[in-house]
Amino acid sequence: MRVWKAAAAVAVVAIVGGVLYGVFGSTQPVRIDPADRAQVDLGRKLYVEACASCHGANLEGQPNWQKRLPSGRLPAPPHDASGHTWHHPDIDLFRVTKLGPAAYPTGYETDMPAFGDRLSDAEIAAILAYIKSTWPPEIRARHDRLNAAKAEGR
Repeated sequence: MRVWKAAAAVAVVAIVGGVLYGVFGSTQPVRIDPADRAQVDLGRKLYVEACASCHGANLEGQPNWQKRLPSGRLPAPPHDASGHTWHHPDIDLFRVTKLGPAAYPTGYETDMPAFGDRLSDAEIAAILAYIKSTWPPEIRARHDRLNAAKAEGR
């Protein structure tokens, strides 16, 4: 009888975990590796298709990206070293890309759409790998330290 109860408990945890994953997205993105040529090449292609119309063909963002629009929202920021993308750990970048506004605190408004229904986790990771591959070594090193701190809970 104990075995059945344990099996039922495991099944419930698995079902709840699956539901939460489906609603909130993964808590740990797939590998994002700016040194992986295949991942970066795929990411470059996907970036052009899904991101460049707002964030620019050269990752430059929209003009005056730090000045609010009449709607009160900010234009799309650059993803190159001049922007603030590298100020955020991979997990946050992944979640914002996958979930769009749902990844932000309640009440925060943005024009950033959710891509979770259009791009797989691996495709989102590839786009982020491409973006990171364009950063200078010192920015990548800072970003790596940020990721490490986030992983340690700091």
